[in-house]
Order: sequence, then structure tokens, then C-alpha cells
Amino acid sequence: MSLFFERHGGGERAVLVHIKLNSESEPEDPKEFEELVISAGGDPVEFLTGSRQSPSAKFFVGSGKLEEIAAAVKSGGAEIVIFNHNLSPSQERNIEAELQCRVIDRTGLILDIFAQRARTHEGKLQVELAQLHHLASRLVRGWTHLDREKGGIGMRGPGETQLESDRRMVRERIKSIQKRLEKVRKQRDQGRRLRTKAEIPAVSLVGYTNAGKSTCFNRLTSADVFVADQLFATLDPTMRRLDVSGLGPVVFADTVGFISHLPHRLVDAFRATLEEAASSTLLLHIVDANAEDRAINILRVNEVLKEIGAHDLPTLMIYNKIDQLEDVQPHIERDEAGVPIAVWVSALSGAGMDLLLQAVVERVPKTVVHRQVHLQPDQGAFRAALYSHKAVLSEQTDDQGAINLEIRLPESDFLRLLNSSGLKLQDLVPS
Repeated sequence: MSLFFERHGGGERAVLVHIKLNSESEPEDPKEFEELVISAGGDPVEFLTGSRQSPSAKFFVGSGKLEEIAAAVKSGGAEIVIFNHNLSPSQERNIEAELQCRVIDRTGLILDIFAQRARTHEGKLQVELAQLHHLASRLVRGWTHLDREKGGIGMRGPGETQLESDRRMVRERIKSIQKRLEKVRKQRDQGRRLRTKAEIPAVSLVGYTNAGKSTCFNRLTSADVFVADQLFATLDPTMRRLDVSGLGPVVFADTVGFISHLPHRLVDAFRATLEEAASSTLLLHIVDANAEDRAINILRVNEVLKEIGAHDLPTLMIYNKIDQLEDVQPHIERDEAGVPIAVWVSALSGAGMDLLLQAVVERVPKTVVHRQVHLQPDQGAFRAALYSHKAVLSEQTDDQGAINLEIRLPESDFLRLLNSSGLKLQDLVPS
């Protein structure tokens, strides 16, 4: 039974707070923040901004700004104040005590949206795990009056405080969820190995949230993935097998949308899901071609790809929503060698989707090296390079310390790694 997902139906009047900090190298986007609040079901009644050199340790904001927030809460009849920043547990408690209403930070807001969007059992487990980790440091809130040993009629127990009891329950629930997600991860690994042995390419759609990934996915695979013009409309990964002319069977995977500064707890909780993208043969990086912050959104997605170890994978840029642009026709961009690097499409109308598939056929490697290699202990750098490319299927070490690997990777990558390591094919067989 889940400890979460019992949430308010939405439509809460909210005061939004965004403070520009001079100490921040990469400030949060206020426009994206407002979209997040609306996606969560909030009704912004006032958006307060300001600037500080650095956060106040007690309230994050100064006393004057706190009074301004309190006045906005009162005049707008707000039920919640949402900060576009990550607050410490003590800051949340202190601000709530002053404002006498609920206060949540950016991570809490994103967790709430994820809680609404999770549809599968696995997705709900992953969100709950992230929520529990976020809650663990905040358990003192609401229990300060119970942080003493239970007493009185029917309450004489083993000397455990209510707070300690709750912390223990949270720890036990976290362990339980982690075990269940580990099973999911093993099942995914097994599925990936089977696809690898069958030499079926995997193509994952990644991109900034609301860039049109699910619309592209549905258009490509005739699937029926939930689509909406809102942030994080898709949370649960969906996979479909498609026979592509000139390539054969290909597995396409739709993934959760990325966002700037995606909370680490969510990256960790969704690692089993995100590993699907990290082990792909090719990434389709879907971009909203009409977005004002298009270039910044691309950088934000690349940051998350780096965090999950997928930044070195072959990537094809897909500039979507060209139906919202003037004088832009579907086309393929190629590099100097004639290799497709980007495709301009409209997934909504279907324009250019044939070009997208054509580019996928050209980019998915057709020649794959699947073999055993024999490495000496001093050839560890080549072994590490193979692992970084997720090319190792199995590994065994003999009595002399030599390493035997079963590998599978595109021939072009294999030859490039050999060359950069200064090795030759004959160096990879037993002498």
C-alpha cells in the first residue's frame, strides 16, 4: 500500500515566489516555474519576484519580502506558497509558521506533478521512493509536539517517540520499494540482453518536457500514449517494436521529459527507466523548434544525458512543431560527410515523419561486432572503454588474471576504440 498519492484535487490558489540570487550561476526560469505550477493544478494569484546576494538562512528571503508574501497570501486568499528554489527543511518550517499556510519548494512541486502523472505500478513506486527521500529530512515538521515518549492510557510503548516511529516506517518503506525496483531493473537488463543478442536496435526518444516526444512516438509506432500540452504529460516509459523498411525490427522507447535542474532524487528514482535511454543504439533528441528557449532547453537535456551516462551515444536531433513556424519545410540536415544530424518535422500533422525514419535507417549501424575478446591485465583502459560504451555482455577472469569479454557494439565504434587504445585485432586473442 502506498504512503502517498492521496493528494488535493488541484485548483489551489497559490502565491509564487522567484528570487534572483547573485550567487547562482544558473538561475531557474520564472516562465517555466509558472508552467510547472499550472501543470500541478495550481491557480497562481500573485507572482512575487526579487533579488538577493544569497539566501537568508532562516527564511530564504528577507523580512521585507516575507511581509510582502504574507500580504499577498492574505489579499489573494492563497492556500499555498510555492518557491522556485530548493528550501531547507528548517526554512520551510519557519516560513510556514510565519505565513500560517502550506509552503513547498521546487522539488516538492515537481514531485507533486510526478505523483499525478504516474500511471503504471513501476512509475508510482519510483515517484513514491523520491517522495520518501524528500520527506525523510522533513519529518520533524508536524511532529514537534510529539517528539517525546508515548505516554498515557493505551500509549505506553517501548519508549519509542512518535517521530522515531515514523522515521523507522519511512526507512522500512524505502527498503521495500528499492527491492521491488531492483527486480524491475533486473527484468529490464534481461530484456535488453535478449534484444542485444537478437541484434535488435533500440531507439529512445529524449527531450525537454512538452517538446512533443509522445506525439512523435505515437506517429512513428501507431501507439496510444497519453498526450497533452503540459509539462510531464508522459512519466511512464513505453516501448514498441516496429519493422522499419531497410532496417528490420527496431524497438522505440518513449521516456520521461527532462527539465532544468531535474532533482537528483528523481534522477536516482527513475534510474531504472532512464537506463533504457542510456543503453540505446540511437537517441532521438526531440526539440520544440518553436520554443523561445530552444538552445537552452537543448543544453538542459544534454546535462541530464550526461548525468545518466548517455551523452556519448549517437544522437539525431529532431526539430518538431515546424507547423508553428513560417516558411519551414520538412527536411534532413546532413554533415560534411552526408550523415544525417537533424530532421525538421511536425509530429502533429505527420509532415516529415518519413524523413525521420529515413534518417534513423541511415544512422542505426548495420554492421555490428559481436565476439569474444581476450585482454591482459595491463589492457584495462580498453576494457573500461568497452564498458563506457555499454558493449560488454559478460566478463570472466582466468587464473592468470586475463579477462575474457563477450562484447557487442557497432563496428565503427569498435575500430575507433581499438585505434585510440593502440591495439590491433591480434592483440585480443589468446597467445
